[in-house]
Amino acid sequence: MQTVRATYEIETALDVETVAATIANEQSSGTFVKVARETAELRERYAARVAGIDELEPSGLPPLPGASGDWAHARRARVMVDFPLHNMGPSIPNLLAAVAGNLFDLREVGALRLVDLDLPQAFAERYPGPQFGVRGTRELTGRPSGALLGTIVKPSIGLSVADLADLVGELAEAGIDFIKDDELNGNPPDAPLAARVAAVMPVLKASADRHGRMPMYAFNITDDISRLEANHDLVRDAGGTAVMVCVATLGLAGVEHLRRRCELPIHGHRTMFGAFSRSPQLGIDFLAFQKLARLCGVDHLHTNGIHNKFYESDAQVLRSIAAVRTPLFGGYETLPVLSSGQSAALAHETYAAVGTTDILVMAGGGIHGHPMGSAAGVRSMREAWDAAVAGEPLHDRAAKVPELAAALDLFAGRPPGAAQS
Repeated sequence: MQTVRATYEIETALDVETVAATIANEQSSGTFVKVARETAELRERYAARVAGIDELEPSGLPPLPGASGDWAHARRARVMVDFPLHNMGPSIPNLLAAVAGNLFDLREVGALRLVDLDLPQAFAERYPGPQFGVRGTRELTGRPSGALLGTIVKPSIGLSVADLADLVGELAEAGIDFIKDDELNGNPPDAPLAARVAAVMPVLKASADRHGRMPMYAFNITDDISRLEANHDLVRDAGGTAVMVCVATLGLAGVEHLRRRCELPIHGHRTMFGAFSRSPQLGIDFLAFQKLARLCGVDHLHTNGIHNKFYESDAQVLRSIAAVRTPLFGGYETLPVLSSGQSAALAHETYAAVGTTDILVMAGGGIHGHPMGSAAGVRSMREAWDAAVAGEPLHDRAAKVPELAAALDLFAGRPPGAAQS
């Protein structure tokens, strides 16, 4: 029998073994009481089964609202449950109904988190995954080696399409590899997608004519599913080389719908993912999420970067980057996207920690906040990463490159998320 193994971290004031059995029962053939037609034969074929329980140290945190029992006696454990594949078939929406479903509502648990999924080969046969990945992205950007360096259009919203075109021209001339719309800027009335495409693509093509390579621009096409194809076709027909979607807001099924019809790399933004993942007591871990996003077809996936301005620790970020780089079913190559609070000051530390240049490093404020302008911000990033890969100390390179020196003066030692003065 083919199975899906779901791994949870739970905390409960009740008997752990009983609660684990409740989880398996609730999400397969059983309910809170025995029913007449749940025969032994039916249970044998359809019941989920507890595959293992590893006791963990209690968290010391209070229980989620409505939890049963005396929390003074709370126990914490990692629980593995095997679900028969024929219960849901190789379908991600139905998979999530099975392995997550009502579990977060159970009174028996005071904490429950889905931390990983082991999926059978049937999912690889059903979901094609990324079309382009690292190698395809490198080919389209004309950057065969080195870290791919990118930026986000800033200000996030409110920029006129004329100003957007000027900014893109400056970035392209500075040698940026990748530019993307902000996740806040999808198809607003003041700067609709069609107008942005019409303003940006001639600038990129003109730069490509001069330099022989065109930066990849990921237009944010996030929208209702019924509009995805038209949004994609608009970008494709204008000569664009990437589209961006917000994975959590669009939904995994929406990403898969786009992938089936898509001819361009899909840049997967993780906005709103913290709502599912930030609490250590509730939700879905990035380790599980990234597998599903890759199956659905994202070519790039945001992981955050070290010293970021959000809640994740460096250890969590590095674990996420490693997860995205780990082969899935022997493939599903996806480019990790390091973002949030990134600047030239972090190049050496990041390279030492990740040990690869098969990453896309995104700097918004780290480029546009440069005191000498956005083009200088691009050069500071490029010089810092070239020095990191060459093993040249950052300050030795900065002594020769004014743009890098200025970036270090501004960003080195700045606390993550600190406001500009």
